[in-house]
Amino acid sequence: MVRVAVVTGGTRGIGAAISEALHKADYKVAATYHGNDVAAQKFTEKTGIAAYKFDVGDFNACKTGLAKIESELGAVDVLVNNAGITRDGFLHKMTPEQWSEVIHTNLNSVFNMSRLVIEGMRERCFGRIVSISSINGQAGQAGQTNYSAAKAAIIGFTKALAQESASKGITVNAIAPGYIDTDMVRAVPPETLAKIVGKIPLKRLGKPEEIAAMVVFLASNQAGFATGATFTVNGGQYMA
Repeated sequence: MVRVAVVTGGTRGIGAAISEALHKADYKVAATYHGNDVAAQKFTEKTGIAAYKFDVGDFNACKTGLAKIESELGAVDVLVNNAGITRDGFLHKMTPEQWSEVIHTNLNSVFNMSRLVIEGMRERCFGRIVSISSINGQAGQAGQTNYSAAKAAIIGFTKALAQESASKGITVNAIAPGYIDTDMVRAVPPETLAKIVGKIPLKRLGKPEEIAAMVVFLASNQAGFATGATFTVNGGQYMA
């Protein structure tokens, strides 16, 4: 049986790598996105993976978007909550908008998407939910109280939902990547990036494909006994 996977923020960066890895593992994949139509079109042309545009921070938009995905691909078996943005700033200078935008996209989306697929997963007695947290949700990061709060909340959400869902054959896990070689990280000033890499025991940035490989494992039957866990993939920078 071919399973259906949805990857939020699935057309760029880590999300694109996850979408491609699941596609190569023979899942029917839907990649969601919100802002960059050009990138999404290029992604679909390159991979053949369908891209669906909606705001994952908006519950009603998610409801409509998921209904379209399920009508075209089938019921969702695997959900990867990957969508995320940054609006950095020290708290004493942070605006309510900076706070709310990050919580909207990075945390509300996890509730919205999980809530909308969980009933079907419970009825079918199978499901995989994997949410992408962050090293900064574990260790914190100056200038990212909004981002760190959202990513830390994902870990608590994962533990609670895992307890609710285990008896129904649903596993719920989180992955906390360290610094990964994406456009977002490469936008950091070179001298700052060099300092970051210097603090990583493996002395390099991670690869999006390394996060994707962990997702594919957690989505598989082989990972059926792993639930409520947070898997750190950070080159040894933070050992939880």
